Amino acid sequence: MRANADELRKLINRENTAVVIWDVQHMLVNSIFNKEQFLKSTDYLIEQSRSKGLPLFFTRITPLPDRFESLARKVAFKRSWGDIKPEAFELYFKPKQDETVFYKHTASIFIGTPFELMLNNAGIKNIAFAGIATEIGIESSARDALNRGFLPIVLEDCVSSADKEAHERSIKNMSNLLVVTSSSEFINALS
Repeated sequence: MRANADELRKLINRENTAVVIWDVQHMLVNSIFNKEQFLKSTDYLIEQSRSKGLPLFFTRITPLPDRFESLARKVAFKRSWGDIKPEAFELYFKPKQDETVFYKHTASIFIGTPFELMLNNAGIKNIAFAGIATEIGIESSARDALNRGFLPIVLEDCVSSADKEAHERSIKNMSNLLVVTSSSEFINALS
């Protein structure tokens, strides 16, 4: 569903909401179709989330040693992770010392991380998603969140992809299942 600030105000507050910044690594940022707008919106989201005291969680694609990497990821990626320079894996936005970074190996923030445990321990039920790629990690994690009883909120101006058509299809699909809104409506709802 599409939601504005007034609708979101009924659902979210600073105590029950967290923000995920998904895989905003240099190698991905440099390939997206809307780089300038994405970076501006995501920078605004991070700055405003910090000022409002929202927990921020960052994710980072972390390859496994080649022998232990899944065949599915090898086939999908079509080249060796070893071909990529280490600095390409660095996060574009730098987390602060008290912010969590998950070095993960799948397209869901819930697999192989303590994310769900941390949210449950803190009483957080709403998760705002930003990052790259919309049709892969964002949609996978948002659907997984929905299936686990969380309210996923996809921030449309803070998600992107190298494939504009796949991004648009994913946004359309998710708007039928969960909350899709802009970063400004999200931040305004928390004011």
